[in-house]
Amino acid sequence: MKLIGQILIEEGFITQEHLMNALTRQNELNLPIGRILLQAGYISTEQLAKALSIQLGLPYANPLEFNIDPDTLAVMTARQAEKYQVIPVRVDGNRVIVATAEPLNLTQLDQLREILNCKIKLVVASEDHIKKALDKYYGASLDSVATVLEDLNETELSQYQSHSASETSSIVPETMANEAPIIRLVNTIISGAVKAGASDIHLEPFEDEIKVRYRIDGVLQETHPPPKNLFLAVISRIKLMAGMDITERRIPQDGRIRLKINNRDLDFRVAVAPTLHGEAAVLRILNREGIMLGLDQLGLSGGNLDLFSRLIRKPHGMILVTGPTGSGKTTTLYAALQLLNEPTRKIITIEDPIEYQLKGINQMQTNPKLDFSFAQGLRTIVRHDPDVILVGEIRDRETAEVAIQSALTGHLVFATLHTNDASSAFTRLIDMGVEEFLVASTVCGVLAQRLVRRICPKCNVPYQPSPQELEICGEGMDSFPFKRGAGCEYCNSIGYRGQLGLFEMLGTNEEIERLVMERFNSGKIREAAIRQGMTTLRDDGIVKVKTGITTLSEVLRVTRD
Repeated sequence: MKLIGQILIEEGFITQEHLMNALTRQNELNLPIGRILLQAGYISTEQLAKALSIQLGLPYANPLEFNIDPDTLAVMTARQAEKYQVIPVRVDGNRVIVATAEPLNLTQLDQLREILNCKIKLVVASEDHIKKALDKYYGASLDSVATVLEDLNETELSQYQSHSASETSSIVPETMANEAPIIRLVNTIISGAVKAGASDIHLEPFEDEIKVRYRIDGVLQETHPPPKNLFLAVISRIKLMAGMDITERRIPQDGRIRLKINNRDLDFRVAVAPTLHGEAAVLRILNREGIMLGLDQLGLSGGNLDLFSRLIRKPHGMILVTGPTGSGKTTTLYAALQLLNEPTRKIITIEDPIEYQLKGINQMQTNPKLDFSFAQGLRTIVRHDPDVILVGEIRDRETAEVAIQSALTGHLVFATLHTNDASSAFTRLIDMGVEEFLVASTVCGVLAQRLVRRICPKCNVPYQPSPQELEICGEGMDSFPFKRGAGCEYCNSIGYRGQLGLFEMLGTNEEIERLVMERFNSGKIREAAIRQGMTTLRDDGIVKVKTGITTLSEVLRVTRD
């Protein structure tokens, strides 16, 4: 049998000098020569695998290139595949063809042969390909809470048996929250949410059960919960990670967690509150990649994009973004600020809380405990010579008046409001007690928005909507080729993957200003804006349905009166 070093030289993967260097180090490290060459960076895992296949006379294969059927994968559990670092690629009669990066580990392969109770034929694969294949074919199972719980033995589970989530008088020691099984369980819940593309993780105790739910593309979906007797330790672990007092379970607490998951730096905003059956926790996943998108990537298009892009370039005035909680207002405003973020402009924000840190932008956070409100923050900001100001939310008359005064004195002010549509923003400010002429003269535009789910790009199929849906949409849609997602592995059988915005952009003019001054209701303002060409939220949604981006049912879900 040829030596592995000789094969690597013959294949042109290394030089004689590389081999001599590795042989010198082998006396010190006491490792196989292939491993030393790999650590030194002389070869790749793929080159080592090819050399091993030549040395042993075994086929070389990349398991990622196989179309492995579910029945073949089912010959071993996800945990067995991970433990032995193998991938079953095909079943041939009473023989399983298995890809491995360690064909010389005979003891391990004998154990696997005994477990499977059949003959094994080996093909050699690289370590990198095995790891990627494990993630591709078994990833969901390896990351599941159910799999983690399977690995806990009865002794480990029983130590938590006495701690019930409703025992508000007992104290979970810090050591319990730091024990390996609980750490792994919490990490699995969090990483599972990140992998699923969730925006929030909900952990909730009820009388007879625990619920863990992920908010994916705006909709809550249940996932496998931990046993009730582990919940107190799970919540304690999360509180410990978020810098909270784990012994205090009578009052709400807020905190933050920063983790690196799959080479991504992620922040989590954590809120814990006492409920009837114990503490509930919500973790908001703050994904920086989502706020680095351009306005067009968020769903703004056509006239809406043109008008909004013009308005944010104004030297002064107020631009409002409206919509319910979770409709993407912050993401839209951050995208606008990123466009304006130049050395010639000073941008300051006042937020509650600061969700993302924006490079080159001064960000302030309200603090109710210190009586530092939006209004007080605004008064501080104007003394710092800003060009652009962002107000996280206008909640009261004082904040509204200070924001409007800032816009009147030469600043461009962005702010959010909770209203159902763009036209209602004017009447909301007036109802707060702001003078009509101030609203009319400062607000130059209002952007209302909602989020809808995108049709999964890998399983979209044509379908015929119900007569009721078509009736709501109006004439001319009955012959249109509608699409929806059939459900596949990529979208977790839901039919949707990702979100985008529906937008309603209202720009002010003389007629709108007159209606505001004369205190006409939002309906009249809306009618005037539509006459002048405003695209409503539903109309924007219908455009996106026609282009095959979302479904009619999604548009109706978020735009019903």
